[in-house]
Amino acid sequence: MRLRHPDGSVLHLAYCSNVHPATDLDGVVAQLERYAAPVRERLEEPVLGVGLWLGHGVVDDPSAGRRLAAALDRLDLEVVTLNGFPYDAFHAPVVKRNVYRPHWADPRRRHYTLALAEILAEILPDDVTEGSISTLPLGWREDWSPSASASARAALEQVADGLARLEQRTGRRIRLALEPEPGCEIETVAQAADFLAGLAPDWIGVCMDTCHLAVQFEQPDTALQTLAAARVPVVKAQVSSALRVPEPASAAGRELLAGFDEPRFLHQVRERVNGHVAAVDDLPDALDGDLRGASEWRVHFHVPVHRAEHTTQAELERALEALVGGHRPATHHLEIETYTWSVLPDGADAADADERLVEGLAAELAWTRDRLLELGSGVAA
Repeated sequence: MRLRHPDGSVLHLAYCSNVHPATDLDGVVAQLERYAAPVRERLEEPVLGVGLWLGHGVVDDPSAGRRLAAALDRLDLEVVTLNGFPYDAFHAPVVKRNVYRPHWADPRRRHYTLALAEILAEILPDDVTEGSISTLPLGWREDWSPSASASARAALEQVADGLARLEQRTGRRIRLALEPEPGCEIETVAQAADFLAGLAPDWIGVCMDTCHLAVQFEQPDTALQTLAAARVPVVKAQVSSALRVPEPASAAGRELLAGFDEPRFLHQVRERVNGHVAAVDDLPDALDGDLRGASEWRVHFHVPVHRAEHTTQAELERALEALVGGHRPATHHLEIETYTWSVLPDGADAADADERLVEGLAAELAWTRDRLLELGSGVAA
């Protein structure tokens, strides 16, 4: 879905396909047919943007770019951004900290990312010359060390060199975006700015995930100012919303939280205490008493962005205004990333799961499109 910013540039809006559990190329194409195409039809869009997630088993298939390009063309879909954060098995029964492996000190991460860039250069629309790939913010902090930071920095420099060569060869410019996430070695935008300052800014920047931003109690305007001061670009943004519980110690609050306590994904919890952000790595630990519960909890559980109750939707709206509401957009790539539809407390029964997912994804896209229109953008011709 394309919109025209008031400055004349094109904003690309997509939903992220990591909501679908496809792990091979046939599965990815089938999921585009099963979900993305019906979402496009539901919205009556001539072409729909999809932010693809491709596991490492897909990128090693030499036919991936050609087959994906053919499927996208046939289904009236387009891709300008990839989610390169999960490496594999993102819908395993238990994912938790496995999503942060391999980290950026492991050569597999570099290989995977460069393979993604090759595919993205092949499947970009004919009239688009720039693509983006989001990736994990180095690794989970407990798996990290000073030597790992040095190895990761060297790997990222090698990726930047590879992206430069790719542009020389194909004319397609692919940029990488580190995505700060609670609990990781880089969990805030401020930390990302410190690490990335001077590190290949033409090729590597930040993916601003608005759920993560809200969970860490970071302010969008301040985050963007910090990045600008460090000369670190916002390569893409993930439009996402977190769970908000104002009174987590109350009976109603605990009942609400219990409904979101599921075993697949990691749900980091944050509470602001005396001006500082107190942290717990997973919701069960917070419920067991590792957080005081004296003030509002924000939980890393991506909830549908069009839902306002018990969510950080207000923070999301402020982030969208900061990102694209000015004279020039901070980024042109916006990807809605709600990957948790199957584990929501009101998850669909198997009989109508497909229909409800298509309806939900379309509602998220419509809500976000409407917010962008309210901020002054128009529908691109």
